Parts: sequence; C-alpha cells; structure tokens
Amino acid sequence: MSKQANQTKGLVQTALMAALVVVVSFVPFLGFVPLGVIKATTVHIPVILGAILLGPKAGGLLGGVFGVCSILKNTMEPALVSFVFSPLIPVPGTDSGSWKALVVSLVPRILVGVLAGLTYQGLAKVDSRGYLACGAAAAVGSAVNTIFVMGLIYLLFGPAYAAAQRIPFEALLGVILTVIGTQGLAEMAVAIVLVVLVGRPLAKYLRR
Repeated sequence: MSKQANQTKGLVQTALMAALVVVVSFVPFLGFVPLGVIKATTVHIPVILGAILLGPKAGGLLGGVFGVCSILKNTMEPALVSFVFSPLIPVPGTDSGSWKALVVSLVPRILVGVLAGLTYQGLAKVDSRGYLACGAAAAVGSAVNTIFVMGLIYLLFGPAYAAAQRIPFEALLGVILTVIGTQGLAEMAVAIVLVVLVGRPLAKYLRR
C-alpha cells in the first residue's frame, strides 16, 4: 500500500474514532455520568482505544476532541461546577467565565491520548499477548485524566471550587484526594476491563 493510501486510511480511522468520542460524549448518561455536583466520565475510554490502535499522535487529537466535547457539554448542560470546564460559565462571585477552564478541559485530555499511546507502544514490544500493554495504557490514560483534571482544578480554581461545594478551602485537598481515590479508581477499573477486552483483539487484527 502506498504512503498516500496509508495516510488516507489513517485519517479515516482517526475520523471514525473521533466520531465515536463525540457520540459517547453526547449520549445521555453514557459519556458523562452525573454524580451530584460532578460528572464521572467514560469518554476517555475511546480516546485510549484510539491511542492504542492509531498511535500517540492520533490519541492526542482524539483527546482534544474529548476536551472540546467537555466544554460544549458543560456549556449546554451546566452543573454546579461547570465553570471549571467551560469559559462561558461564570465563575462564582464574578460575571464572566475564565480562560483557565480551557486548560482544565483540554490539556489533561490531550495528555490522556498521548501518554496512553506511548505506554502501549513501549510495552507492546515486550508483551506479545497484549494484555499488559493494553491494561497499562488504560491505567495510565485514566489516571492522567483524573489526576490532572482534579489537580488543575485545585491549582486554578481552588477557592471558587471549594465555595461552589460549600466547603472550606482548607478541606478541598482532602476532597480532591478522595475523588481521585474513589471515582478515579472506579473509572480506571472500568477502562482497564473494556480496553483489554476491546483494544487487544482490535490491535492484533490491525497488525495482521
């Protein structure tokens, strides 16, 4: 197959995975599951799958699509703390949103795809069966999403986020660590299972 044909095939595959990210993002209760004042996410799973199948560059692009979907979702269906994900939602105590919401929504999600793809590529060389490579990519991608999003919320929106949740700012770090240790681990477990079940056979098929 010529180089141009390979490039075209890669673009088509990336576009299909991007469409899957969009569909998962906007199907009610599928991509962003409401849990009180926060929304648990499963959108990182197709991003991780895309990074495994198509590489870290495509993974980063898919992560960017994830981030844009997060901005749109929180703008159109705002929750109590949607101001940390959308620059169009006013920060409590102000009349306008913040550009920092773009950092929270986009940077961690792009890193999900890039780092998951790099993890898979690195381990696939020594893991012929693919279980470890897929599982590790899912774990890394999911951890990056949770830790970076919650960490950036603390750094960029700490006082406003604490006020929105009606807790003292001094207690916020403990709340964030609790989210990472509960919701984050649950999201990671789901991602590992689904990525191993779906990503491993697809990766083997594409290699053939």
